[in-house]
Amino acid sequence: MLLLDEPLAGMGPEEAQRIVGLLRTLVAGRAILLVEHDLDAVFALADVVTVMASGQILASGPPDAVRASPAVQRAYLGEEHLPGAGRGRAP
Repeated sequence: MLLLDEPLAGMGPEEAQRIVGLLRTLVAGRAILLVEHDLDAVFALADVVTVMASGQILASGPPDAVRASPAVQRAYLGEEHLPGAGRGRAP
């Protein structure tokens, strides 16, 4: 088992991309618990994603399902990124 806490913190895009590539080579036959705020990296690596905010689980499951979750989009992307936002809604 590999436990990683913010392995991409302080890295530029190229460095982060190299580390994501390295982690991909390590996943075969290993469990990895990754705590990371770079959601693009998380979605690129994970089979199962759990997103938390303020100590509460917002969504957990396959990356595509979690990415589509309105609660995750509200917490990390803002209301304007929700489907239908800004079209016919009162301010």
